[in-house]
Amino acid sequence: MARRMFYVQEVQDGVAHLRGETAQHIRKVLRAERGQRFEISNGEEIFLAEVADFGKDSVEFRLIETLPSVAPAARVHLLQALIKFDHFEWVLEKATELGVERITPVYALRCDKGLDLAAVKRRERWLRIVAESGQQCRRLSPPVLDEPVRLRTALDVESPQKLWLEEESGAPAILPTLRKSQEPIQVLCGPEGGWDPRERADAKVSGWEAVSLGRQVLRAETAAISALAVIAAFAEAP
Repeated sequence: MARRMFYVQEVQDGVAHLRGETAQHIRKVLRAERGQRFEISNGEEIFLAEVADFGKDSVEFRLIETLPSVAPAARVHLLQALIKFDHFEWVLEKATELGVERITPVYALRCDKGLDLAAVKRRERWLRIVAESGQQCRRLSPPVLDEPVRLRTALDVESPQKLWLEEESGAPAILPTLRKSQEPIQVLCGPEGGWDPRERADAKVSGWEAVSLGRQVLRAETAAISALAVIAAFAEAP
């Protein structure tokens, strides 16, 4: 059975400290004991470590050795239009597993009213989701999770590859448009109501390339994860 991995706040002089809810989980739920081994990451390296001591809401680890870490083959920034929060949180979890570097929630014209304001209140929960998912899939660090932005702001991002997931027919398939690059690939996925024609026009002017995932009309969360899986497979191919 693989060892559990956790993100720690600090590593110094061969010792690491973890505080807060995760530390309480390790002690009270996992019932960890002194000497028990886990993998930990400070966002820069992954270590094999053993529990040295417990505080009231903290765990102290003693580092044993540095372990190898694997970076995703592609740098991907997912700009995901806000959708129903249970579906949005599923996207956060799966996008983290697929190695995205950054996630930006986007408020589009056809997003349900009020999602932008409600999203601000969910931020702490969403940060926990990407952290827990990153630990589960043994990432060096979770993706950066931005504050929600309006679509106009999202469209202004600079990148050599800016892909707009288009549900209407006529857009080229995503796979032939991909190019291997060290620069982040921007992937913009729309809301449950689809894109407004004005947004399509703005995206085209801003240099975004409309791409298709096939003939079927996909749910927003399915489209996002499908696109990320295609990009990950393309990046890993020789």
